[in-house]
Order: sequence, then C-alpha cells, then structure tokens
Amino acid sequence: MTQLHDLRLRLLVQQESERIAANQGADLDLSVVQARCLCWLALLAEAHEDQASDAEKRGDVEQAMGWFADSMRLRDVIGVVSSIEIPLPVVCGCDDDPEHDDGSMTA
Repeated sequence: MTQLHDLRLRLLVQQESERIAANQGADLDLSVVQARCLCWLALLAEAHEDQASDAEKRGDVEQAMGWFADSMRLRDVIGVVSSIEIPLPVVCGCDDDPEHDDGSMTA
C-alpha cells in the first residue's frame, strides 16, 4: 500500500510540475510556485494534525504520535520553504535599468 501511495504522489507531483511549466512557460514566476507549495504544505500539516487527534481519540497513541511527528516535519518544511527568498519578477522594463541606458537624455 505504501508503494502505491508513493507512486501516486510521484505522479501527482509530475503532473503538477508539467501543468506549471505548460501554463507559465519561460515566464515561470517562482514566487507563485512558492505560494502554492506553502498552501499545500499547510493543508497537509493540518490534515496530519487532524489524523493525530482522531487517532488519539481512538486510543491509538502510537499512530497519533506518528501523525503528529509527520505534521511537525511538514511545519519544518514550511519554515524552510518560507525562508527561501525569491525575488519578485520585474513587471516592466524601467528606465533605471543600466543595461538599457544608452546615455541619451530625454526631456
């Protein structure tokens, strides 16, 4: 069952990465990808916490500890992904760009 879950997860990740690449093309906005990741990670962490609570209510302490540990690992990953500094994309070609400055003055 674990192998099936792993294969399904890999397929979902591959499909999502293909969808992002197809929709974004060369203009891939990493800040959007980061935001999507954070949203999904937060949802997964909450789901794991809910599973831990349910297992605890059933009296399955070992299972509850496993779910809780997974949720804490997800929270750690959220911290790592949040700390990645991704520059915001340049919206326009501004006049302040020295590469495009031809030295001429405009009135």
